[in-house]
Amino acid sequence: MTRLTAQHDVASIPQLLEMRAEATPDGVALRFPTPNGDEAISWSQLLERTRQVAGGLISLGIQPGDRVSLLCSTRPEWIIADLGILMAGAATTTIYPSNTAEEIAFILRDSGSRVVVAETAAHVAAIDSVREEIPGLEHVVVVDDGVEADHVASNLSGLAELGAEADVAGRVGGLGPDSLATLIYTSGTTGRPKGVELTHENWLYTAAAAGQLDVLDADDVHFLWLPLSHSFGKVLEVLMIDSGPETFIDGRPDRIVDNLSHIRPTVMAAAPRIFEKVYNVIVSGVKADGGLKEPIFRWAAAVGIRRSRIFRDGKSVPTSLALQYAVADRLVFSKIRDRFGGRVRYFVSGSAPLSLELAEFFDGAGLTILEGYGLTESSASTFVNPPDGPRFGTVGPPVPGTEVRIAEDGEVLISGRGVMRGYFGLPEETASTLVDGWLHTGDIGEVDADGYLRITDRKKELIKTSGGKYVAPAKVEGLLKVASPYISNVVVHGDRRKYCTAVVTLDPDTAATWAKSEGVDLDAVPTHPKMRSLIDEAVASVNAELASYESVKRVEILPQDFTVESGELTPSMKVKRKVVTERYMDLFDSMYDDAVESI
Repeated sequence: MTRLTAQHDVASIPQLLEMRAEATPDGVALRFPTPNGDEAISWSQLLERTRQVAGGLISLGIQPGDRVSLLCSTRPEWIIADLGILMAGAATTTIYPSNTAEEIAFILRDSGSRVVVAETAAHVAAIDSVREEIPGLEHVVVVDDGVEADHVASNLSGLAELGAEADVAGRVGGLGPDSLATLIYTSGTTGRPKGVELTHENWLYTAAAAGQLDVLDADDVHFLWLPLSHSFGKVLEVLMIDSGPETFIDGRPDRIVDNLSHIRPTVMAAAPRIFEKVYNVIVSGVKADGGLKEPIFRWAAAVGIRRSRIFRDGKSVPTSLALQYAVADRLVFSKIRDRFGGRVRYFVSGSAPLSLELAEFFDGAGLTILEGYGLTESSASTFVNPPDGPRFGTVGPPVPGTEVRIAEDGEVLISGRGVMRGYFGLPEETASTLVDGWLHTGDIGEVDADGYLRITDRKKELIKTSGGKYVAPAKVEGLLKVASPYISNVVVHGDRRKYCTAVVTLDPDTAATWAKSEGVDLDAVPTHPKMRSLIDEAVASVNAELASYESVKRVEILPQDFTVESGELTPSMKVKRKVVTERYMDLFDSMYDDAVESI
């Protein structure tokens, strides 16, 4: 089955959906869990439900170009609501379901949304608590049935009756490539969130470009759990319409492992944190089992990495190594693959840096991770390693049709059809970010001779010690997370200080396993001397690989992990460095005294 964008000129995402429903009307579009087991809807059914939502929104007064906010977790209704909003000629303003009432109010007010589609009673209550701050909001539509409130206009399924006579076809016909499709607010890791304007053309181009690389095809079983409010999730939505595979959708993070063994996907995209957690669980489990399991695991990992490197160099694997790998595969790697369902073609990783060590380990186990790179401002999928030629440690070459160059200060600049229209209502910020057609990413990187990009750090996050040395904190943090299965998150500090320090959090799963094996109360683990020793050993091993000025001289273990709810992580699982630094500044200050020699 050929990708639709390879055969047709497509003006909008709704038109792409209509083409998909015509090409494969009975094919499974979405499969999803219910209390009574898995259910599925076909492409023709998805189109019909989408048209019903569009008609209902039109009946509520939504006009072409209006913004409709969508506050919902990753589930079939998110896609139905999003596509319905687009079919009504409006633009979807995405809101993370974990956002606070104040953050919700800001986005609704700033975007000028007239309608919000809210998932749960709790979301409706949050909106109600700040209703006076959003006078332009006219209607609330609820996803879950049974939610009642004075200002709720309808539930999602009830929109069909409201819009039976609406001219949905006319609205779709009025859409063009330059029509606004999505307004996504930056996560606000630093400063005020900004609404990124992304058009139908942005998404169609990016999905088509990724499709050319065979990232997703019609024969795949695609597992979608990423937040669809994030640009990484959104581009997968458009890509699956273009390519036509069956997609199993379930956004509950605690169900990822069970879903993998249940649906046995061939392709799944994820943030690096998922691969880190899986690796840590594997390593901690091996340690807890004791005996020969740990040395066998370490031996197998080394064999797999050697084989992976030889393959990637284009060389033949020596017979002796091939025999060792066959044993390693039977004893270790086959069991790891089974955890993921046993038929993964590859994973796609994005939204944060993936460590080289993790990439090589999983590739050695027969689970290749294709790392990519992009910003919300570039419609997410801007660089990606091709399935037939991944280069670990890079984010791949630019997707077809995108150009990249490196500024004098090392900043990565991007130009192409995926680049945003601008920041909503912020002309000065737009002008400073889009200069002469080039998007200034704020990331520091290098481009190999054949076009593969390496991201080395964030421009604004480089640490300059008081001795004048520059340190890339993301590099050090990545090494520390791989050095110990017990480390979950790390923030390295040291700007204008005489040396670098860090705070680390413990992974709840691996910490629990360790606590059980040691007979220690879980709450006591962060302060336990044995755990302290394990973390110190990991820090020492990383410091041995670093220059003196970038090594971590002191580290403190925090009592709990960072979470989205606590405000220390973005919904896409990136650490809010500014928030963590400010929150624990007293702790950082305490790590600087005369006991450690100045660098």
